[in-house]
Amino acid sequence: MPEVTSSYQPGTPCWVDLAAPDQQGAIDFYSGVFGWTGEIGPAETGGYSVCELHGKPVAGIMAAMAMGGQPPPPTVWTTYLASADADTTAQAVGDAGGTVLMPVMDVMTLGRMAIAADPTGAVFGIWQPVDFPGAGLVNEPGALIWNELNTTERSVASAFYQAVFGIESVPVEGADHYYALHVDGRPVGGMQPMSEQMPPDTPSHWLPYFSVADTDATVHKVTAAGGAALQQPFDMMAGRMAVVTDPQGAAFAVIHPQPTAQG
Repeated sequence: MPEVTSSYQPGTPCWVDLAAPDQQGAIDFYSGVFGWTGEIGPAETGGYSVCELHGKPVAGIMAAMAMGGQPPPPTVWTTYLASADADTTAQAVGDAGGTVLMPVMDVMTLGRMAIAADPTGAVFGIWQPVDFPGAGLVNEPGALIWNELNTTERSVASAFYQAVFGIESVPVEGADHYYALHVDGRPVGGMQPMSEQMPPDTPSHWLPYFSVADTDATVHKVTAAGGAALQQPFDMMAGRMAVVTDPQGAAFAVIHPQPTAQG
């Protein structure tokens, strides 16, 4: 069911954003595919764009810029996990064998964030909300519905997220090697070993899923706008899905969920 959200339990995926070399191009692409509205933000926010659907924030898009002598970030979607205390979470990341890539920082009065990687190399964000809890709309066509960790070492990743966020990994009945990620007994995401269909050099990563009304039609929109299909539409237990990339190479999944599937 569509869900308007105002808070997230720690450990729950609460936001996604994209760093793109061509920010306006990315905004235009996702607006065309999902019906989002967004514009390049003011200079004091680094131009960060909070894209909306039905007047609610659903995702962020920013320009991929080199900072501190480092190369620009890769063109990927980043999943943010909610935290009650970003500093404590960042400390726990290191203690559990992960790496803090961008230290905890204030984002105006919106919240506190950090970027980290788990021990298998999957990059994720940490978000401690203040004025901004995260996505205000989920589980509706055009909005986030699922976040999935594809990992090279499932047992290592499982232990890490349990230690840092209290996330439990629960085998999904009828889905070989697929695990639901539970927060307080509620499924909030998934985890699976790296697929053999992925290129052999693909690193561990979090993949966002966006709900759509028609998977095949959405893939057609993606490819017509210059994107590509990594996995053509196919039926699986949660619905009809596909994995695609935008014209700048960022991967994401789209799914028309079964009526009983929940994000």
